[in-house]
Formats: sequence, C-alpha cells, structure tokens
Amino acid sequence: MARAARPTPKAADAPRAWQRMLSGRRLDLLDPSPLDVEIEDIAHGLARVARWNGQTIGEHAFSVAQHSMIVEEICRKLAPEWDKKRRLMALLHDAPEYVIGDMISPFKAALGLDYKAFEAKLETAIHLRFGLPAHMPAAVKGVIKRADIICAYFEAIQLAGFTETEAKRYFGAPPRGMALKLKPAATSQVQEAFLKRFRTLIDPA
Repeated sequence: MARAARPTPKAADAPRAWQRMLSGRRLDLLDPSPLDVEIEDIAHGLARVARWNGQTIGEHAFSVAQHSMIVEEICRKLAPEWDKKRRLMALLHDAPEYVIGDMISPFKAALGLDYKAFEAKLETAIHLRFGLPAHMPAAVKGVIKRADIICAYFEAIQLAGFTETEAKRYFGAPPRGMALKLKPAATSQVQEAFLKRFRTLIDPA
C-alpha cells in the first residue's frame, strides 16, 4: 500500500528566510535582490561587525567597515592605475558580512562550499546594485586578496596579540617599506567615514 504524500507546508509555516533592515528593506537571504540592497544598511552593519571575533585590544572593536577602508587604501598603493569602480569593489569586498557577519577563516573552511555559494549570491546582488560587474574579475580579486592579507598581518600583530613570527607564518611578510598604524575607532565615526568614502567612489566625476 502506497504511503500518502506529506502535505506541503503553508507559506506561513515555512522558516523565515529574510532579514528586515533598518532602511525598511526585506532582504531575502536565499535569493537576494539588488533592489533590497542599500549602502546605509551595509555601512551600519559593517561598522558593528567586529574583526577577529572581537578579540582585539582597545576601547572599540576593530570593525569590518574600518578594515574595508584600509584594504581599499592599500589597493590604491598596489594598483594606483585603478579606476573608481575597481576601488569600489575593494571597499565592498567584505560587504556580504553586513548580513552574515565576519566568520574567521577556519570556520569558513569547515562550512565549505555551501557558505561560499551563499556569500557569492550576496556579493552579486551588492555588485549589481551599485553598477559593478556581477563577478569580480580575477585580476582585481587577486589584488584585493593581497591587500586583505597585508591588512590582516598588521591587524594580527597590532590588535590581535600575534607575534611577528606567527603573523608572517599565517599571512606572510608585508611588502618592504609598507607600514600601517591601526587604531580601532568608534562605531559612528567608522560608519560615517565608510559612507563618505563610498560616495566619493560612486561619483563618476
């Protein structure tokens, strides 16, 4: 005797897969739309997401927004010929974390491809919202990744308690002559600075 099919759950019974943003947008996490992406939500979220799971010194957390601005600054040194669109991709390289948070690399590795696919969908929606290529060109991605690692090296030794030997083991030595002085700033200050930099880069002039 054949088993009766299970009844299809009603929409109201399905788990909620969207997040309400302070802008009023409802971002579908499984199928994010560029129309529901707002830079104010991104800046607000990233300024409140702590790097290193918050395990850094100082009165304030070192936020993903502050990290992102520094990475974009490093990219200007590594690739001074870049136009504003490529610099904007650098500024927004961790933008999906305004929704999913900043997971440390070992945890990302443990989660595997499902996490990366989820992150990629969000990045695509963010890029399309701001007139960027849906997928980051490999050459641009390579420079941003290098800048990201350089920034992580300085964060590790100045904020996260790593010795220089440990930092070099995990991130490699920074380019000769490059030095950064990092100081975690207040959330409101970082959020404002991130928005200001975004507006400079989104301006075609």
